[in-house]
Amino acid sequence: MVAEESKTAQAELKPSVEQQSGGFVRSVHSFDQAMGRLFTCLAQGPGESSTRAKSATVARRPHSDAGDLATCAPYNSDVPELPDLSVLADAFQAAMTGRRVLEVDAPGPLTVRGTPDELGGLIGQRLERFRRRGKFLWLDFEHGRVAINAMLTGRLQLASDPDVKRPSRTLFVVRFGGRDGVPPDTAPWTAGADWIPPNDATPELRYRDPTQMGKVYLLPSGVERPVPGTAPGEMGPDADDPELTREVWRTRIRRHSGELKNLLRNQEFVAGIGNAYADEILHAARLLPFRKRGTLAPEEVDELYAATRGTLTHAIAVLRDRVPPTFETEVRDFLSVHNRGGQTCRRCGERLSQTEAGGFTTSYCRHCQR
Repeated sequence: MVAEESKTAQAELKPSVEQQSGGFVRSVHSFDQAMGRLFTCLAQGPGESSTRAKSATVARRPHSDAGDLATCAPYNSDVPELPDLSVLADAFQAAMTGRRVLEVDAPGPLTVRGTPDELGGLIGQRLERFRRRGKFLWLDFEHGRVAINAMLTGRLQLASDPDVKRPSRTLFVVRFGGRDGVPPDTAPWTAGADWIPPNDATPELRYRDPTQMGKVYLLPSGVERPVPGTAPGEMGPDADDPELTREVWRTRIRRHSGELKNLLRNQEFVAGIGNAYADEILHAARLLPFRKRGTLAPEEVDELYAATRGTLTHAIAVLRDRVPPTFETEVRDFLSVHNRGGQTCRRCGERLSQTEAGGFTTSYCRHCQR
């Protein structure tokens, strides 16, 4: 039911399993591995879909080996970043907020951090809000929260009906009931969208992750469970936060040194930017990824700020138009430089450069970035 912490992207240091949970996570993980179990929490019969399940139903399923998991992923190597997750959060807020949980299924016990009782405790609760913070998605319920860190290969699907075939390697599913109507605090761009399930539908939120690198954290009211990367000091303001003004940016950037790409990917500096959009932002700012922060002139610091805001705003607008209703897909073909090494720079017409280090791709133009 609960997994040992997977490796994260290079340059992200996270506590060990012992540090995160005081041994709780590892002990439950060992039990599940020994028994080959998965937990399925269901409403306990007709008329009880709005009541809390008393216990989890346990079924047996053999565990797949890691090699099989690694070979079935049709995804590229880019982690979902702020633009991708912002679109998901807006869409799922519009589609599912106000609905009560009818059923929870966790066929991927290596993914979920929590206990069977905590999983069953979600049943009957109303989803109050679906939001993004940094690279995390948060589901706020009446009596607790769920945090999703998709990491490298995790993707989310909105199924308007439970009969829609689940993708392979679906590891966590929440089935919702009906609701009175779309909540008033939804993003304007979602208004009237035909992919929003009808109010009487029973849609499912599905989390798929072929490598099981991502994690789903159950956080019932009164339960303190660490969510690595979200502790005080581990996450700066979102890169698109209106309160991240130019003046705040100037102050924050002075606290950090090192290469510019690593700076943008540092979640303590600003949250939500990863490998792909760091390349895009630096290209927009005409700055090389290997430049040191200390070499920037004041006007270049401001250019980097403007490029950050402009690049993310543009990407979100593109993704709002192109991603729905297939929210499990990742659209990156509109990017200017990332993963386009050897192709023509769309700004200066010269050939783009690309390096591979530590499993990460860095793409840039040595001609128009300085």
